[in-house]
Amino acid sequence: DELAERLDHPKNTLKAIVETMFDIISEEMVKDKQVSIVGFGSFEVRGRAKRKGRNPKTGEEIEIPATKTPAFRPSKSLTDAVKGR
Repeated sequence: DELAERLDHPKNTLKAIVETMFDIISEEMVKDKQVSIVGFGSFEVRGRAKRKGRNPKTGEEIEIPATKTPAFRPSKSLTDAVKGR
């Protein structure tokens, strides 16, 4: 709603643009690629190695498999804006 109001464009058109942008970011991350938006931040995939853990119910040691997770790293300008600098 805010985007449509600021740009004075139809919501349906802007919704399609934003959804397509998110689809592209997701597709690139699935390929383990980093996506940077200048002045905003970077989306990346981070890996975690397999590790040992404990079942909280039984206390039994278990192996937690390696995994990938999406991550976002804000740009310096975004960080400064949020901090009020």
